Amino acid sequence: MTAFATVTLEVPDPAAASAFYDAFGLSPYVRLRAAQSPADGFRGFALSLVVSQPGNVDAFVAAALEAGATALKPATKSFWGYGAVVRAPDGTICKIATSAKKDTAPAARRVGQVALLLGVADVKASKRFYAGRGLAVAKSFGGKYVEFATPSSAVTLALYPRRALAKDAGVPQEGSGSHRLVIGGDAGPFTDPDGFVWEPASA
Repeated sequence: MTAFATVTLEVPDPAAASAFYDAFGLSPYVRLRAAQSPADGFRGFALSLVVSQPGNVDAFVAAALEAGATALKPATKSFWGYGAVVRAPDGTICKIATSAKKDTAPAARRVGQVALLLGVADVKASKRFYAGRGLAVAKSFGGKYVEFATPSSAVTLALYPRRALAKDAGVPQEGSGSHRLVIGGDAGPFTDPDGFVWEPASA
């Protein structure tokens, strides 16, 4: 089975980005690399933090905003739970959410799960592409959502329709240029149908 291992964000200022992700609490989950690749609009992906209760969502949002993030969607209740979306200073979109309706403990910045959500043109086609590369599918809901088994990574890899992911993030779906994202795995270097670049995880 092909392993998905690392998430590398290409950022204009690695030192500033490192300070942000340290303060936000995502530094154990992402790597950073200097890059000046042109990128405009929605970059086609988001990082999703799943936490255990609403107070933890608020704690992460407060830390992100204090460290320089921009609010895209303020924390609000919905039928599925409670969540918010912020944009990091380097442009990465981060969603923080919980399915819990109320707090059961003091608020804390404790991560339950981190997922890399790729916005793709055709979920079913991308699922076939990745399955052909050896990634095992853990969950699949037709053309709406696919999640891969990622036992060697602290981050889950999932596919969403690009339009749906942009809407969920509160941004227009249009974008051009680099994704400014490199995914590490053991399937060798390749680029997927939506332009997401993979490289050997040790690179």
